[in-house]
Amino acid sequence: IHFNENVTGIVGPNGSGKSNIVDAIRWVLGEQKNKELRLESMGDVIFNGTKTRKEAPSASVELIFENDKGIIATEFQTVNISRTVFRSGESEYRLNGVVCRLKDIKSLLLDTGIGSNSYAIISLGMVDDLLYDKDHARRNMFEQAAGVSKYKSRKKETMLKLQSTTADLERVSDLLFEIDGNMK
Repeated sequence: IHFNENVTGIVGPNGSGKSNIVDAIRWVLGEQKNKELRLESMGDVIFNGTKTRKEAPSASVELIFENDKGIIATEFQTVNISRTVFRSGESEYRLNGVVCRLKDIKSLLLDTGIGSNSYAIISLGMVDDLLYDKDHARRNMFEQAAGVSKYKSRKKETMLKLQSTTADLERVSDLLFEIDGNMK
């Protein structure tokens, strides 16, 4: 499916696959919650086969972004993001064909407003959340649009590192106290 600048939404009758397209995009961008994707397990996205066709060993989705305007902070003109899930339950992310971590993809897209929970891709449940302002959904949408959410995300990550470092420092202080007592 080619999305150009003129596409603002996907419409069609019930059961035609609109939600599947949205789910596939959110999945390749790193959605981890089965419930958000209407799945019992990630393996449910893999084709189970029919009487005439054998089951598939994996399922994958690939997004290709034309980056000629430099919106994604990389030197590449084309950015290819893919995710594959195998029957074993393992998942693999690739960035321009190179195996990478989900964190690498999220950090690359952080400044763009594109992500698995981004308001650039609105699923049916997100509409209700916005209307009823569930968990401050409207505020989060405006923060994403204004570019504030990336700084909040970085702050949260930094605070977690600071807490971990503080805990390590306390542990070192305890050890020094014990060693000092033993030396005396």
